Amino acid sequence: MKAAVIQFPGSNCDRDMVVAIRDICGADVSLVWHGENALPDGLDLIAVPGGFSYGDYLRSGAMAARSPVMQAVVAAAGYGVPVLGVCNGFQILTEVGLLPGALMRNSGIDFVCRDALLTVENTDTPLTRGYDKRASITIPVAHHDGNYFADDATLDRLEGEGRVAFRYSDNVNGSARAIAGILGEGGNVLGMMPHPERAIDPVHGGTGGRGLFEGLVGIIA
Repeated sequence: MKAAVIQFPGSNCDRDMVVAIRDICGADVSLVWHGENALPDGLDLIAVPGGFSYGDYLRSGAMAARSPVMQAVVAAAGYGVPVLGVCNGFQILTEVGLLPGALMRNSGIDFVCRDALLTVENTDTPLTRGYDKRASITIPVAHHDGNYFADDATLDRLEGEGRVAFRYSDNVNGSARAIAGILGEGGNVLGMMPHPERAIDPVHGGTGGRGLFEGLVGIIA
């Protein structure tokens, strides 16, 4: 298995993502700088990690979405390569148009850093198959702009097409319909605000994120 983790100025979860993908999936993982125009050949997974790309200037993820490498990410997603965007990565995927909606300032205005209880809503994709449907999992969140917003028609479409991947049991940031993660139209793009790479080992305080990476083993080779 070959994977790439995209690095931007201000990424701070890139190495955590590398460890999760390498140690759980057994993947050969490359770090790819945002200024590159191409991705390594033969990728089985692309991860866009969390952090504060470009210092969250203008709008979280807006500047990173214009980085040269994101054109290659969009093209790979179109060919069916699984793409995972976490926290700032989720914001970037919405800004580049791979996922609908936007991530707004948390409803309580404050930065939220805590464990979040989630319900798994969809287990029919390579990026979610490691969980049981309706399972309750705990994964940490750490964000200021994680309040998912979309118009009612888009929300209804996401619900109707089974594209809500995770939902907050306790809506930590005011997201519409308590949405914590959504899927792209083809099911191969997942954006989520909680950090699964921070919950893969008991020493982290929990292993709620481990199922996401375990689900990729055997599906992607």
